[in-house]
Amino acid sequence: MDFGLVLQTDPPASQVISLMKRAERNGFRYGWTFDSAVLWQEPFVIYSQILANTQKLHVGPMVTNPGTRTWEVTASTFATLNDMYGNRTVCGIGRGDSAMRVAGRAPNTLARLGEAIEVIRDLAEGREAEVDGKPLRIPWIEDGKLPVWMAAYGPKALALTGQKADGFILQLADLYLTEWMVKAVRQAATEAGRDPASLTICVAAPAYVTADDSAEALAHARDQCRWFGGMVGNHVADLVGRYGEHSSMVPEELTEYIKARQGYDYSHHGRAGNPSTDFVPDEIVDRFCLLGPAEAHIEKLRALRDLGVDQFAVYDMHDAREATIDAYGSEIIPAINA
Repeated sequence: MDFGLVLQTDPPASQVISLMKRAERNGFRYGWTFDSAVLWQEPFVIYSQILANTQKLHVGPMVTNPGTRTWEVTASTFATLNDMYGNRTVCGIGRGDSAMRVAGRAPNTLARLGEAIEVIRDLAEGREAEVDGKPLRIPWIEDGKLPVWMAAYGPKALALTGQKADGFILQLADLYLTEWMVKAVRQAATEAGRDPASLTICVAAPAYVTADDSAEALAHARDQCRWFGGMVGNHVADLVGRYGEHSSMVPEELTEYIKARQGYDYSHHGRAGNPSTDFVPDEIVDRFCLLGPAEAHIEKLRALRDLGVDQFAVYDMHDAREATIDAYGSEIIPAINA
């Protein structure tokens, strides 16, 4: 199993770069960041410095979207980084939650997202693609390689992932939901005539390693990671709006907990102590995240691996960032990949 580190690009950028270097020293192979131009610093500028200061780390957004940048700009940016540092980027992409909504726009449609996946990949790998009705090719790109991984939750998005993406990003670590969603993606790939085993499966969720499993330690870990249930809740609310509160299209396990949701303040997005996430119960935090001593992480990661997960990406937005990276490097990654 590969491991990734996910960070927000809060200033100073030097700290983001330092944490990514620490992650590589500890056996992480991927470095991911949020991509929301209003809320955080521009990630692609920072990727250049991460790549320059690491040897093998692959970088990318978790996730970008097809609305805040034109597609040829996105493709050219990835291709430039690959030309400079040797095909070490991945394009994580989705409809756009915070990036679009904070700017006053609605997330992109799935139709637009599906078209963008193919166009961005083709352009970044040197092939011709149609952009706004015009054939376009970036002439200087040679031997480019850009895997495009799509983030998804709902049935139509999961189907699109299986039909067009090179990988699937699932932003929660619940075992039941992971199994259900991975199966949906692979079934869609099969029905589209693709090899389902060719899709990379990436689960991303907060991880907090505690010294023991005492009630006090676990309560603190939950409070540091409760924000994640609110972030996922934004997407679940969209699904409820589209399919209804009780729909056979979406598991009840995913929709039940947002009934007490009272809106969401993006100024606290992805941050410990987010006041908009008080509605998230402890059970959801435990199911969606990896909490507790190293042994608990190892047990859940082995279960995720048995479900076909190829990478676990650690959301490291809490008060123990360095300690979590080091614990994964010294205890957890070696145990999983022994």
